[in-house]
Amino acid sequence: MPASIIKNALVVNEGKIFEADVFIKDEFIERVDRDISHRSAKVIEANGNVLMPGVIDDQVHFREPGLTHKGDIYTESRAAVAGGITSYMEMPNTVPNAVTQELLEEKYSLAEKKSLANYSFFMGTTNDNLDELFKTNSKKVCGIKIFMGSSTGNMLVDNHSVLEKIFSQSSVLIATHCEDEATIKKNSEIFRQKFGEDVPIKYHPEIRSAEACYLSSSYAVSLAKKYGTRLHILHVSTARELDLFDNKIPLAEKKITAEACVHHLWFDENDYEKLGTLIKWNPAVKTSSDKNALRAAVNDGRIDFIATDHAPHTLEEKNQTYFKAPSGGPLVQHALPAMLELHHQKIFSLEKIVEKMCHAPAIAYKMDRRGFIREGYFADLALVNLNKPFTVNKENILYKCGWSPFEGVSFQSSVSHTFVNGNMVYADGKIDERVKGMRLTFNR
Repeated sequence: MPASIIKNALVVNEGKIFEADVFIKDEFIERVDRDISHRSAKVIEANGNVLMPGVIDDQVHFREPGLTHKGDIYTESRAAVAGGITSYMEMPNTVPNAVTQELLEEKYSLAEKKSLANYSFFMGTTNDNLDELFKTNSKKVCGIKIFMGSSTGNMLVDNHSVLEKIFSQSSVLIATHCEDEATIKKNSEIFRQKFGEDVPIKYHPEIRSAEACYLSSSYAVSLAKKYGTRLHILHVSTARELDLFDNKIPLAEKKITAEACVHHLWFDENDYEKLGTLIKWNPAVKTSSDKNALRAAVNDGRIDFIATDHAPHTLEEKNQTYFKAPSGGPLVQHALPAMLELHHQKIFSLEKIVEKMCHAPAIAYKMDRRGFIREGYFADLALVNLNKPFTVNKENILYKCGWSPFEGVSFQSSVSHTFVNGNMVYADGKIDERVKGMRLTFNR
């Protein structure tokens, strides 16, 4: 690919904001400096807009194989790059579940042909696939995923002896969905007896309660501490869970990390009345107090990074009664604009957004040369205009499912350009599909 120079950018990187040009050669950042010139390089004029590393999203569900009526690797990676996401890690609850090395590699083969962003796929866990699980290559696979609470895909791991074996023997990062199944079943039965199948959606956070989250998260943390396991807890949703996490240890040295998702930082229980099952997630969106506590934990370091849990379903599926409506929603196209909106509201600084969405996932997963604007690193970049508003509507939504929980919301900031491995894959609404993303690798 031709060399290119991003001129006159306001670079946000490693806790600093400064004016610079960025010279891209082949797949890499060749130089970061003022007044760079090169005779044959293509010039992209940033005009003082924000240049940041591309967002790394460690939790998405792109639905391929087997559920491609909702989304697929091509459509959802296309939406991701339009939202400034350059790398993603996808979950194993596709059909079939990615619970053997062969099935896992089939997903990588699909992504090689289809994905516009860089990719990795989690190895899935069941109560009886330990032989396959322990074959996982930590340098080529982001981690193994354990559903310690049932969610879409029915991959619950609830055998305590199996969990002990995994935590004691795994040499690969373990990522967990933590909700206590017994608590959820008990709560579900209480509300089913009261309302039948059509439970009002506002009770979702009482069924999938804070207690259910804490019981499971604290159990996972206790296992990790017992065996010295590298544990990452996905989508923390409650204030109570935050006491489980440390903000005094440098991220690179942490054995236990945690993330918050965009929807838990944006929505709260007051939004169920308007949005109903469109904001039905597992774990549930909870109280405004939980939301505010999560925001504070992002800023103080108890929450290490931010992800989306992008999980598209069709509107027909979502518009069912409470127990039938699946949990999850599409977010990758609008996650960065939403976080930048919270910057405009003075909740997060630009430096903090870049730290939590770009630097921290790269550090925590020990990714090879990603997540920073550094010479010699892959040129994964997002150029953002902080003062170019747009309103989310049916016409500009790129998700295959065709809807967004942010429909009707006006964001003040827009992603103008996205670079993946030096390729300008997205520019002012146009997507270049000629060059595909790369398989992520890890320095472990």
